[in-house]
Amino acid sequence: MTFRSEKEKMIAGELYFSGDPELAADRKFAREQMRLINQEVDPEIRGQLLKETFGHVANRAYVEPNLRFDYGYNIFVGKNFYANYDCVMLDICPIRIGDNCMFAPNVQLYTASHPLHPVKRNSGLEDGSPITIGDNVWIGGSAVIVPGVTLGNNVVVGAGSVVTKSFPDNMVIGGNPARIIKEIELEPNTLTPLEKERQKIDRLDKQITQLLEDRMNVVAEIARIKKESKTSVLDSSREDKVLEQVRTYVEKEEYADTIVDTFKDVMKHSRTYQNRHLEE
Repeated sequence: MTFRSEKEKMIAGELYFSGDPELAADRKFAREQMRLINQEVDPEIRGQLLKETFGHVANRAYVEPNLRFDYGYNIFVGKNFYANYDCVMLDICPIRIGDNCMFAPNVQLYTASHPLHPVKRNSGLEDGSPITIGDNVWIGGSAVIVPGVTLGNNVVVGAGSVVTKSFPDNMVIGGNPARIIKEIELEPNTLTPLEKERQKIDRLDKQITQLLEDRMNVVAEIARIKKESKTSVLDSSREDKVLEQVRTYVEKEEYADTIVDTFKDVMKHSRTYQNRHLEE
């Protein structure tokens, strides 16, 4: 059995003991670095201190005081990073920030978490999940990003938002919890032919996801009815009829088999959902 240090477990997002002496020494050093960074008035020297403290700085990082972090070495920033006053990055797990990103005042990135069970939580065990920020992301003032979130390229986060899930490229998000407010339409001449088609796919996927969620609402109601009436989940004749109907809806014959197979998967996962709820 390979021995893993508490530091290795921490960075991997596993349960670890925060009182470990190595981690305590790392946090002490991080506080000394924070003091130097936050008291330094020369932006060039402050930038050099950031390079010495962070896990990686691509070229230039400009951070206004006061910056707060746990360790520093789990923060990786791309080119031309800017953070305004009083930003917090709890980096027990990696925080990866792309190129040309801007943080408004009081932006908070939390990779740190705690067990839900009170006994584990009181024992000193902690855990976390990494945060990944794409290129060209602008995060508004006092926004909070929770553990495990990934933001795609060109995302804009509204001030005061609490981001509890991941979002794809080119979205304006806001609220608590954050949701999509609008899509950012890039200038056509800035996109390659492949990017243009992928952008179409992204828009269609959003519509499909909304329809699938509506379908699952109906599936959940069917599961409730079947549970009350003690009816079997699988109705082969009904599924065959649905697949026949789907095939008639397809206008391009060359797509028919693929689309029918897709619906077979949809119904398979719907059955799994129903079975799970019938067992509760």
